Amino acid sequence: MLNLALLNLHKVKIYFLVLGKTTEAYLRESISIYEKRVKNYLTFELKIISELKNTANLSFEQQKKQEGKLILAAIDSSDWVVLLDETGLEMSSVDFSKFIQQSMLQSRKSMIFVIGGPYGFSKDVYQRANEKMALSKMTFSHQMVRLIFLEQLYRAMTILKNEPYHH
Repeated sequence: MLNLALLNLHKVKIYFLVLGKTTEAYLRESISIYEKRVKNYLTFELKIISELKNTANLSFEQQKKQEGKLILAAIDSSDWVVLLDETGLEMSSVDFSKFIQQSMLQSRKSMIFVIGGPYGFSKDVYQRANEKMALSKMTFSHQMVRLIFLEQLYRAMTILKNEPYHH
C-alpha cells in the first residue's frame, strides 16, 4: 500500500503538543521509543508546554482558559490543528493512516495534534481547531494518551508503507 503521499513525508511536519512533562519513567522510555520510530518516517517534534502552577484557586473554566492561551501561543496560523478530544471522530488504525495520507496529499506544511489539560480545551482552542479526533470511547490518563497516540502514528506510517507491524 505504498502511496504517493509518502513522497511528501519530508515536507509535512507533524507536531504533538502536550501540557506538562511525562512523569512516569516507564512511559517516558516507551514514548521515546515510538518517537524515534516515527522520526524514521516523517519530520516529527514533541512540543511540551509547562503545566500551570498554583491552580488550587482557579475554577476549571479559568484553568482551561489559561491553558488555552498557552496552547494557542504554541500554534502557528498555518498549522492544521487536530485536537485529541473525547468528542472527536473515532477512527480505526487504517482510517487514521488514510487521514494522515490525505493530509499529506493536501500539501499541508504542518499538522499539530494537541492534548488538552485535565478539564479539556477552552472555547478559544476549540474555535481554532480544524478537526477533533478521539482515540477511544474509553478515558485514558493524559500521560498514557501520549504513548497511545505515538504508537498509532507509528502504526499509521507502517500501514502506509505496507510494513508488517500492523496485522
